Amino acid sequence: MPRQFEVWWASLPDPAGRRPVLLMSRDAAYRYLGRVVVVEVTSTIRAIPQEIKLGKREGLPRTCVANLDALRTIPTASLQLRVGRLALSRLVEVKRAMGHVLHWPELTSL
Repeated sequence: MPRQFEVWWASLPDPAGRRPVLLMSRDAAYRYLGRVVVVEVTSTIRAIPQEIKLGKREGLPRTCVANLDALRTIPTASLQLRVGRLALSRLVEVKRAMGHVLHWPELTSL
């Protein structure tokens, strides 16, 4: 069963194709919903506040980023292979990046 903040390989519609994603939906959603919220992972690193750096600790072969500007919903069936999980100690980075995406200053100052 997928869990929030895990990294999975997923099959996305073109042009994204097969790529890693960071799962954002709450854990209960995976059991009941046919679609889940994910963030695309990319090797294009722009060093902007909306990105969270990922790499070998999260089960990926090289340094890349979860780009929270690329938040989307996908069918749960698109998830193919679990490769890792974001450490709970890094959740403040997710909140801060999401604050930048949504322009919520109270989250960006965490």
